[in-house]
Amino acid sequence: MKLRKIISTLLAAVMLCTFLCGCEDLEEFLDYDLSAEPRNHEELLVSHYIDVGQGDCEFIEFPDGKTMLIDAGTSKSSGTIIDYIEGLGYSEINYVIATHPHADHIGGMADVIKYFDIGQIYMPYAGTTTKTFENLLTTIQDKNKKIKTAKAGMNITKSENLDFSVDIIAPVNDEYDDLNNYSVVITIQYGNNRFLYMGDAEKEAEDEILEDKSDVSADVVKVGHHGSKTSSSAKFVSAVGADHAVFSLGEGNDYGHPHSQVVKRWKKAGAEILRTDKNGTIVITSDGNNLTVDTEK
Repeated sequence: MKLRKIISTLLAAVMLCTFLCGCEDLEEFLDYDLSAEPRNHEELLVSHYIDVGQGDCEFIEFPDGKTMLIDAGTSKSSGTIIDYIEGLGYSEINYVIATHPHADHIGGMADVIKYFDIGQIYMPYAGTTTKTFENLLTTIQDKNKKIKTAKAGMNITKSENLDFSVDIIAPVNDEYDDLNNYSVVITIQYGNNRFLYMGDAEKEAEDEILEDKSDVSADVVKVGHHGSKTSSSAKFVSAVGADHAVFSLGEGNDYGHPHSQVVKRWKKAGAEILRTDKNGTIVITSDGNNLTVDTEK
């Protein structure tokens, strides 16, 4: 890695200079841990679909070196998520998205927010009276962070030099009967590649996104609601036209996810099916033109 070589060279120069000059502060330089260097410093977009069982969690490394966490599985998943992100060399998460307040999406988020330095936090204007949700709000308050209300039309970050943009295309409206339809839906465009993250958005939300004229075309989609038949309408699947469809779910779950007709629908549309229950954690890397897919299993 070029950066690793540069750092090593600089450290060697500092050590030599310290020796020649009789400086007494050499120890602070020797404490630098090269293993803690984040892996992504080559202007790559790396999307990690972390296997958290029956739940959702995506960690994205941006080409500008910043990071984003979308959801954090159940409370049992927090240790897995923390270890995974720390294993990549990060101590900070620049953007945190809680797509909607269901426990299989926000259950582990309080622990993650406690553990890492956190930048901006986005959530929809929706809540519940569950202890999980209340604990998350308390943790955010204790960290002296403010919540940005996520809604369609918001840009989270962009770089014209890198041809890179992260945008929110849902929720489109303010009120829904089903919490799933409040899901924050994210698009990431990097060069010629596009990624789509659907949370648990169902057909009602999908229709609104299409009616809102949002660009849902994507090379990679994190399929809505774990592959439930309440999501992934034929019209929406066709509009997305993904090459890779990622299903985040637990093996042998009680909901029958993913539903067979949904898997067939994405396959028929030309998408490779990737599943955390069968493939484990899935990592898809983009250089702005080409995609590389790696799976744990």
